[in-house]
Formats: sequence, C-alpha cells, structure tokens
Amino acid sequence: MGQEVHVLPIDTINEMKLHYKSALTQTPPGAVFRAKTSAAVITAYKSGKVLFQGSAPELEAGKWQTSSSTSATKTVKKTSQNQIKTRYTPDTSLFTSSHIGSDEAGTGDYFGPITVAAAYVNKSQFATLKELGVKDSKNLTDPIISKLAKDIVKLQIPYSLLVLQNEKYNRLQKKGWSQGKMKAMLHHHAITNLLNKIGKVELDGILIDQFCEPAVYSRHIGTEQQQLPEKTYFITKAESHSIAVATASIIARTSFVKEMDKLSEAIGIPLPKGASAKVDQTIAKVINTKGAAILDKYAKTHFANTKKAQRYL
Repeated sequence: MGQEVHVLPIDTINEMKLHYKSALTQTPPGAVFRAKTSAAVITAYKSGKVLFQGSAPELEAGKWQTSSSTSATKTVKKTSQNQIKTRYTPDTSLFTSSHIGSDEAGTGDYFGPITVAAAYVNKSQFATLKELGVKDSKNLTDPIISKLAKDIVKLQIPYSLLVLQNEKYNRLQKKGWSQGKMKAMLHHHAITNLLNKIGKVELDGILIDQFCEPAVYSRHIGTEQQQLPEKTYFITKAESHSIAVATASIIARTSFVKEMDKLSEAIGIPLPKGASAKVDQTIAKVINTKGAAILDKYAKTHFANTKKAQRYL
C-alpha cells in the first residue's frame, strides 16, 4: 500500500470535503473528513495534514497539490524500512547496471493526454547523464526538462514514447477501463516496443515506476492477453533511484508539455496543467466559448473538475 502526506490550506480541505461528498466514510477523531475512492483513502485533519493511502495515492494527491502545499512525507511502501522481498523487488545493484526504466506524465492533469516513455540506459552512459543533470523530472522546471530531453536525444539513448490522446482515453474510460489499466498497457507497450528496438544488448532488468501493486499491473495486462517480460521490477519513486527511469520521466514530461502547448494553440485558450480551481474556471471558459462537447478532445472528462466547473458557468 502506498502513502502520501501533504499539508494543505484549510480552504482546499473544505473544497475536498465537498468534492468527496459521495465517498465520505466515518470521520476519525481530530479529522475534518475521511473519504474512500478506488485509488486511495483520504483523511484530512484539522491541522491541515492530509493523508492519502491506497493503491495509487498520488492520483488523488495530485488533484489537490498547489504552490502553497507542502509534502510532509514521500510516497513509500508502508513496509519500506523492512520491505518483504518479492520477485518484483529489484536488487539495488540494478540501479548501477544497464537497464530499462519507464515512467509517465499527465495522469493527474485534467487537460491533456497521458504520455508514457521507456528508456534503455547502458551503465557506461550513467556518468554523462548525471553530469547533464538528469534526475527526477518532478524536481525540474519544464524549460530545463525540455533542454535535457534534447541532450538525451543527442546521446542517442534508445527510447519508446506513447501518447494516449484524450478522445481515446475517454472512449476507454467509458468502456470500463480504469486509468490504472490504461497506464499498465501503455507501460507494457512502451517497454515491448523498446525491447524490439534494442535487440540483444546488455540488459540486467526492467524497472517500472510503481503506480499500483505488481499483481494488479499483471492482472491489467493479462486481461489483454499480455504478460510481463522477464526481469521486470517495480518500486515507488523509481526515478529517484534509477537514471533510466529518470531519463524516461524527462522524455514523458517533455512530450506532455508539448502536447499541452499544441492543445492550447488549437483551442485558442491557454490550458492549465493539474486539476486545480484554475482548471475549473478554464473548463467553464471552454464550455462558454466552444461548447461542452469539445472537452472530449481536450480533457479527461470523468475527472470531478467537469462537475466543479458548473459553479463558474
């Protein structure tokens, strides 16, 4: 089970309580509310601390993070200090070996697609990538990420990039696909494409930035008659440990930013990232000027923001 803890403004917590109205459960002592979704259990406390626990806590937490919020802890496995080793747990030696890493961007953003990248990095390239400044893209600005992506291309790092545009995302969601299944299939196909591209090279493993339990991931791809490649491993915050995952995260983020720029230009309205109140206001502007139907092409319409935007119409 994953966990995130954030400190949020009381106004945000009150907004969250309204947002999760239909998912509220019994409130524990000292809490403002507790709600349960398919991705996480959310418990907000009077102190401003909000605890997200579940199979994908980052999906719910990402909807509420603002420039004034702070992260009290990192997303970790509850058993991270004495984590039980499984066949999906990588040995730390993998981080200094030649391997594939995969990561995604756009999953918590209302507007824009989901982008997933897988990158193969040979151990001989680690030092060069680190000198360039390749690290967790969440700790980098978009302009720096864009520059690093160009440097990665110049180094001829083999990679595979997939973009799930909004119209297809919404079709799959209406068919009953969860976002978790979509991500699992995107990661799987990106990795498969990359394996075909690199052929028989030195490869000590494949590392996926964990967004759900490995068994759930395997079940997702299994429903589409797919299975995990050999030596596939999962850890949370993988981009902090693996230069290959960090490389993939930069490629995925760069693609997402470019796609957002294209969508903003096409619709003639600057589309904000994330899932904040600013996004709600922009949705209302889009509906007022272009009509509600156009959202299917530009947004993940099942997000709660679609309903929240009604207050601005």
